[in-house]
Amino acid sequence: MKEKRAMKIDAGDAEIEVILYGEQGPLIAMLPASGRAAEDFNYLSEALSEAGWRSAAVNPRGAAGSKGKLDAITLHTYAADLAAVINALQGVPAAVLGHAYGNRVARCFATDYPEMVRCLVLLAAGGKVPMAPEAMEAMGKLRKGLEADETRSALKTAFFAKDSDPGAWLTGFWPESIRANGIANRATALEAWWSGGNAPMLVIQGKEDRCALPENGYLLKEEYGDRITVVDIDNAAHALLPEQPKVIAEAVINYLKNYF
Repeated sequence: MKEKRAMKIDAGDAEIEVILYGEQGPLIAMLPASGRAAEDFNYLSEALSEAGWRSAAVNPRGAAGSKGKLDAITLHTYAADLAAVINALQGVPAAVLGHAYGNRVARCFATDYPEMVRCLVLLAAGGKVPMAPEAMEAMGKLRKGLEADETRSALKTAFFAKDSDPGAWLTGFWPESIRANGIANRATALEAWWSGGNAPMLVIQGKEDRCALPENGYLLKEEYGDRITVVDIDNAAHALLPEQPKVIAEAVINYLKNYF
């Protein structure tokens, strides 16, 4: 296993903590799902390091050691934070990976800073197709607070495939980050981020995703053609990373080899 290390980066009105793997090679910056943190990328970061990549997994404002204004922000705010990270690490042009909510930030970043992006990798890339009603209901229950057994059941319904264990997400959520994510999302028009600029894009999606339905990836392919590559993953839903870590790592590394 490659040793990981934490670093804090000045982003103007924020201090962004990143978890780094690898000393040399092209940089891939990674953005987690809503309310989640950099630790979700531990397996992928190790696999990337073994393959010769540097990775920087971002703790967004309000998560783990990152600090900054959490009100009156937009997706452009998170994009600017990422720009500060990539510049500080001298990683231009970088590959940028976003999981779930992080894919919205990744696409906004690629739109705002096209010269800084070599390619995008999106995990659970929602945005246009509404989530399934049962997922919406389960997420509503999670926001209210539940007993342990009920929490496990709601997490599974919202984020995990039928044969997946939701235990990986029983912990690791940052409530202030979730709240800020909602503020930024509501303040940013879909048109500001949906296209992901002009960057080549790999969309990895769980076939059982009930939040970011796979139809979203197919729409991207329909709208932008050869710029988009879609990979469907069996036995995976919205959580993806804890569900199929090896399959995802292989798909990501094989894709990145085309651009660096």
